[in-house]
Amino acid sequence: MHTKAKPGSVLKSLRLARHWTLAEVSRRTGLPVSTLSKVENDKMSLSYDKLARISKGLDIDIGQLFSLDNAPPLSLVTGRRSVNRAGEGWLIETETYASAYLATDLLNKRFVPIYVEVHARSPSEFSEMIRHAGEEYTFVIEGAVELHTDLYAPVRLNAGDSIYFDSGMGHVYVSVGEGPCRLISICSGEESQIIAPVGPAKETASAPAEDTPSLRVVRQAGRRRADES
Repeated sequence: MHTKAKPGSVLKSLRLARHWTLAEVSRRTGLPVSTLSKVENDKMSLSYDKLARISKGLDIDIGQLFSLDNAPPLSLVTGRRSVNRAGEGWLIETETYASAYLATDLLNKRFVPIYVEVHARSPSEFSEMIRHAGEEYTFVIEGAVELHTDLYAPVRLNAGDSIYFDSGMGHVYVSVGEGPCRLISICSGEESQIIAPVGPAKETASAPAEDTPSLRVVRQAGRRRADES
């Protein structure tokens, strides 16, 4: 089963180790002190855009927010690898997306792999369009999705379709099919700069693991959503 990410405790440890106040972290990240306090006390889940702002403000790799382990700097030639078994990864869930970030044990990655279940049914569910440096490739595994951008008309993608685009454009994914909508997205650029789904955090209840595809926790979130409707 996926491990629920708890970057708040890591943030607090890093802040205390540097002898910083919440006000100092707020100045560096642009996030309100009240928000940072809730995060450190596990009273608020972070969408990935805020994780990126924290990692940039603290000048750390975003992977360090999932672990305090230090990794050696990336050299030109490495034999490193990361194997993710079914159900492994760090889950960040909001009202709009449930995103499992993979290979988080590797720091300084050249791209970020993300397994996503799209909850949003309308662009209006996002407080703002998502944009981040680099490029993005998305492959639709299941269901149907509409990609909305600020430069092009919406494009519908069905299972088996894919798209490659400049992620500096404002963009959001919206589920448009009858059943679950699941994607694999690969984002290039500096990891700490990648801004992913925004939206109010939602709580994840525990449920029995399933034997089919990876992303077991995300599948449970999708089932809960159907039960609630």
